[in-house]
Amino acid sequence: MRYLPERNLWEGGATFVVGLALLLFAGDVEVPVVDLAKVGIVMMCVGGAQTVWGLFRAARRQRG
Repeated sequence: MRYLPERNLWEGGATFVVGLALLLFAGDVEVPVVDLAKVGIVMMCVGGAQTVWGLFRAARRQRG
């Protein structure tokens, strides 16, 4: 991972996948403080935003 946009793409994709796994498979797990399905949704949003930011930075680097 030589460039920051590539790192953002990998991290964002991994965060999205972990959030999706939490949403799909941890919905019935009881945790006293948080609901794991909601944590999965938040992680998917953060991972998607990070992936879009990495794509934006990669496109900007190639153009300019």
